[in-house]
Amino acid sequence: MRQSRFTEAQIIGMIKEQEAGMPTAEVCRRHGLSPVSFHKFKAKYGGMNISDTHRLKTLEDENAKLKRLLADSMLDNVVLKDLLGMS
Repeated sequence: MRQSRFTEAQIIGMIKEQEAGMPTAEVCRRHGLSPVSFHKFKAKYGGMNISDTHRLKTLEDENAKLKRLLADSMLDNVVLKDLLGMS
């Protein structure tokens, strides 16, 4: 996954600027951001605080780790079934 050039704190700051009344186009122009990217950020981080983003990142990392573990165990099961001839 591509790394964003903005930190979570910067993204939340941009969203707060827009919520304070600054037009979306102005926020995007000031930060060099496309309106589509801004709306994606707002959909993901809207209504969050900085501490919430840290928790979100932790949960996303844990979820990715669990998905890898599940995929590995499923692959092991397939290999064992093939070895035992139980296709």
